[in-house]
Amino acid sequence: MAIVQDSPSHQARLDILKAALKHVPFEGWTAKTLKMAVKDTDLPKGSDALYFPGGALELIRFWAETADTEASEQISAKGLHNMRIRDKITESAWLRLQAMAGHEEAARRAIARLSLPDAIGQGPKQLWASADMIWRAIGDTSTDVNFYSKRTILAGVIGSTIMSYLSDDTPGKSRSRTFLESRIENVMQFEKAKLAFRKRRETWPDPAGFLGRVRYGRRRRRYR
Repeated sequence: MAIVQDSPSHQARLDILKAALKHVPFEGWTAKTLKMAVKDTDLPKGSDALYFPGGALELIRFWAETADTEASEQISAKGLHNMRIRDKITESAWLRLQAMAGHEEAARRAIARLSLPDAIGQGPKQLWASADMIWRAIGDTSTDVNFYSKRTILAGVIGSTIMSYLSDDTPGKSRSRTFLESRIENVMQFEKAKLAFRKRRETWPDPAGFLGRVRYGRRRRRYR
């Protein structure tokens, strides 16, 4: 059952997450980290199992969801309406990446934890959710196959840029910002090429029909 964001339960989960992020760089995303976080928040013993019955993996998922919510609010406040679509996507994706700022080691540990067999599928789902959040935040209303392709492509861009972001020690993480812009530019060029190809293909002759005419000839017009 979903927990209402302004409920005491949601606040307790936020408190545990905040405390856990201080221990993760040293202990990793583990049951021990959860217990240490509960102790730091002065919540009752056993609160780790109460608020995060899925353990450390649920805590990682909650962190991703919290970061998505934070980024969504910042995107809305940024006022990107007058930007080109590629600029909207770039700025929005960057805001999502910055939600990890200050917790790079925790993010690296999360990636390592999500690579284990018992976490199969969680990483891609989180990336897809982040991409979905971005498209919704900038007003995407697609409902056809583009709905899925847009999110799948953006999830791939975010996933590849995360690795650059986490290892970037340049001022303002300028290197990873450039990497993100380059990836999105590549995607936009590919989409343009794909659209142009589709338009050209509409004017091409029908090969099946042509071969049929070669084999059987044109049908003679019947006269009454």
